[in-house]
Amino acid sequence: MSGPEVIVIGAGGVGSAALFYLARRGVRALGLDRFAPAHDRGSSHGRTRMIRQAYFEHPDYVPMVQRAFSQWAELSERRGSPLYHEVGLLQVGPRDGVVLPGVLASARTHGLEIEELSAAAVEKRWRGFRVPRHLAALFERRAGYLDVEDCVLAHLDEARRMGAELRIGETVRRWEATRDRVTVETDRGRYHAERLIIAAGPWAGQLLAELGLPLEVRRKPMFWYEATSNVYSCEQQSPAFLFELPAGIYYGFPQIDELGVKVAEHSGGTVVADPLTVNRDIDAVDRSRVEQFAAEHLPALTRRLTAHSVCMYTMTHDEHFIVDRHPTHANVVFAAGLSGHGFKFAGVLGEALADLVCDRPTAAPMDFLHLNRPALRA
Repeated sequence: MSGPEVIVIGAGGVGSAALFYLARRGVRALGLDRFAPAHDRGSSHGRTRMIRQAYFEHPDYVPMVQRAFSQWAELSERRGSPLYHEVGLLQVGPRDGVVLPGVLASARTHGLEIEELSAAAVEKRWRGFRVPRHLAALFERRAGYLDVEDCVLAHLDEARRMGAELRIGETVRRWEATRDRVTVETDRGRYHAERLIIAAGPWAGQLLAELGLPLEVRRKPMFWYEATSNVYSCEQQSPAFLFELPAGIYYGFPQIDELGVKVAEHSGGTVVADPLTVNRDIDAVDRSRVEQFAAEHLPALTRRLTAHSVCMYTMTHDEHFIVDRHPTHANVVFAAGLSGHGFKFAGVLGEALADLVCDRPTAAPMDFLHLNRPALRA
């Protein structure tokens, strides 16, 4: 059998999707990852990831996320089980903040349905939330959560079914490229192909060190708590939620299993020097901040912690992704700096990388995510 045409470094959210789209097109692809599929060492774990249409970060993400919805639906059909769960999203914050004006701007630009609610209306509809009267709220029905580990496994399983190869337990040490050939060296051997995709999450900065990308890896803990009643359950139509507050931005999900309600802080985060050795213990300050938020806004949540996990955000200066071709090596493409909001786009980004590496136009407009944008070097 001939060797791979394309090597993909990283088999997490985006890398697994890139393997899927390459294999779907009949491209011989090899994925490399030092950890087993759907691992908890990077940025694609923790049971749930949010997906929403009215994107407060930038209206240009909306066509991408609309494409993502159709991709997750197709993958669910292939998988034979749902990967996306539409529970809606409640977003709370000041009318002149970042989140609510951004949501409304995207909704107006793309004709999306958003329900505007007062603080009192939120509390009347969902008994599990407390909203200060000076804040407002928006509810997006076409939103919910993805089963994050199952999404990764679904992409990988389908990719392998169509002929892709995956090698795990191998650490990439270095790579090099010429005009028509790439070589990737791991701790177990050397692999050759015509082209290369780098989708290494928190390790992207190390593998693309020569580019001097302005990437900062942050430690992001997630917490699960027991509730005193079922007010946060999907059966009670409790939505996912995001609160923009003076203390930070906090988010969470309805109770979907025995662990209870997942709550985390989207803002902040300790800078990580080495993703391999990130501290995965419970930090008292992190826990206190989340529990203070819960005490003020989630009155039916207890302080009984049922689970804890740590993932990582890889941040850019402007908090937008970088998706582009390597400026020196035309046969190398990469995605990096997903800045804590990238998983929902895994299929879109994986497809875009497959397009780029095969010299095809991308399906979704992504010019605002290119490497040479001025804001990236600000």
